[in-house]
Amino acid sequence: MHKSSVKRQEVSVGVAGQTLTLTNLEKVYFPECGISKGELIQYYTEMAPYILPQIEKSPFTMVRYPEGIGGASFYQKECPAQAPPWVERFRDPHSRQGLTYVVCDRLPTLIYLINLGCIEIHAWASTRERPDYPGWAVFDLDPDPPSGSAEALRVALWLGEILLELNLKFLVKTSGASGVHILLPLVPRYPYAQVRKGIEGVCRFLAEQRPAECTLERSVKKREGKVYLDYLQNGRGRTMAGIYSVRPTPLATVSAPLRWEEVVTGVRTEDFTLRNIRERMARVGDLSRVMEDKNDFTPLLHYFA
Repeated sequence: MHKSSVKRQEVSVGVAGQTLTLTNLEKVYFPECGISKGELIQYYTEMAPYILPQIEKSPFTMVRYPEGIGGASFYQKECPAQAPPWVERFRDPHSRQGLTYVVCDRLPTLIYLINLGCIEIHAWASTRERPDYPGWAVFDLDPDPPSGSAEALRVALWLGEILLELNLKFLVKTSGASGVHILLPLVPRYPYAQVRKGIEGVCRFLAEQRPAECTLERSVKKREGKVYLDYLQNGRGRTMAGIYSVRPTPLATVSAPLRWEEVVTGVRTEDFTLRNIRERMARVGDLSRVMEDKNDFTPLLHYFA
């Protein structure tokens, strides 16, 4: 980005051939660590080459924090009426409200969204071309206290062993909070209902094998400190924090891809933050590239659906 003019609370910048007006760059979004809106925008500018390939064809749901993590937040699916004409849009044919989503397919759009107060990256698992057929599935592992990230990683290890037996490629990442996500890249052949059924089958199998550690109980009050295996995230229009997404936590943690040996030995998921994730990538590389290797979901459906 290059600076072209400056006002007291706003600045016009050129981003990949488009001009954006960024506002309140000095506003502190993360008080505990002093991270400003400007630093958040800089993070996403530098990380865009790794984030955009994962979301560039998918409808985007905004989760906006205009005053930072200490203020009110709200979801917004509808593309803002005042969005620039170069922002790509997707009108959902199944939406009763006639929703039109943003499609974050380029750096200017990403920075436009972050400037609106979006801290997290939330995109569909399917693309606008094939919105009913997900390009990835997810095992969302949500530990119920006193369980935490260590317990979630142990469950991820067990699930990973099942997937390895099926010769499936997958990515384990921290949620950016206490949970863990396992992403299974897919050839977009099966609709959401079938994908969800297959993931549910694996989850039920593991819950039967490890009833002391895992649960499918949807009621938080009844989870008894176990790790909740949430297969319901595999639904049309459902989203969660994406790869390398910053989370609205005091330390500005990041949803970070993990090496398999880190799943085995364990990590502190709170150690991956906006300020150190690029240093980590310099050491381990872009672990999200496994998402390019799409799996045939048929074997999993054969055994678990």
